Amino acid sequence: MTSEITLFVNPTAGRGRGAHAAQPAASALRAAGFAVRTVLGEDAADALARARAAVDEGTGALVAVGGDGMANLALQAVAGTRTPFGLVAVGTGNDFARTLGLPVRDPAAAGRLIADALKEGRVHDTDLGRVGDHWFGTVLASGFDSRVNDRGNRMRWPAGRLKYDLAMLAELATFRPVPYRITLDDGDVREIEATLVAVGNGSSYGGGMRICPGADLTDGLFDITVVGDCSRTTLLRVFPSVYRGTHVDHPEVTVLRAARVEIAAEDVTGYADGEPLGPLPLSARCVRGAVSVVGP
Repeated sequence: MTSEITLFVNPTAGRGRGAHAAQPAASALRAAGFAVRTVLGEDAADALARARAAVDEGTGALVAVGGDGMANLALQAVAGTRTPFGLVAVGTGNDFARTLGLPVRDPAAAGRLIADALKEGRVHDTDLGRVGDHWFGTVLASGFDSRVNDRGNRMRWPAGRLKYDLAMLAELATFRPVPYRITLDDGDVREIEATLVAVGNGSSYGGGMRICPGADLTDGLFDITVVGDCSRTTLLRVFPSVYRGTHVDHPEVTVLRAARVEIAAEDVTGYADGEPLGPLPLSARCVRGAVSVVGP
């Protein structure tokens, strides 16, 4: 393995934390004897092209510095290669880092962990989801949660998780369950009125909401959480339990498992790792060991 590490930085992550986080992470890597170069890019497409070039040139690891969106962009460069992927999580949600057991909002600690893990060979294969040619690490969301995401992305204030909590309350006023058609890999078809369908490679989204609490990053399967036809009152009552993952015990919640799934519904957008994928229908597959993660 080459001793050069590439930091893939989002300077705007976490209200500016991305730019500040790169320095202590780089310092920790350099103190461990690694050479460090930084990739920024003029925009997402340019940054991804530069990250892919670094991977093609044989960088020792690609380390994303930012939130789940930056992690997702980095995955497009390293998935399917043997280049190790590291993550310095300084965004708003940081769900992929939580799922991987990595430090959150502590760039120096993350840099030291990555340096030690690379030296000690602590690099392990982790599953990813794939929709078309797009990879994701955590959850493919659709339904009520994706509409909350739509609204939250349009809001200028407040910042952080509170913005999405307020967006959720606003969506509750008008949302109705929609007809879904869910097709699993064995050809099993489910047609159901659902509030949301979440396809989990990882367990959480939205800054710690454990929507798919049983998801395992190494089993080659998605956990698919289906929340049925819930009233607004039921949603408000069940919502806090999502942070504990105990919502799956509610009678309106069903968990399915499959390596492939197609979800179809009208006027619903799919989001993966918090990033918009496009309207349903979408077909996703779980790719076993798709990325080599530097971790604990």
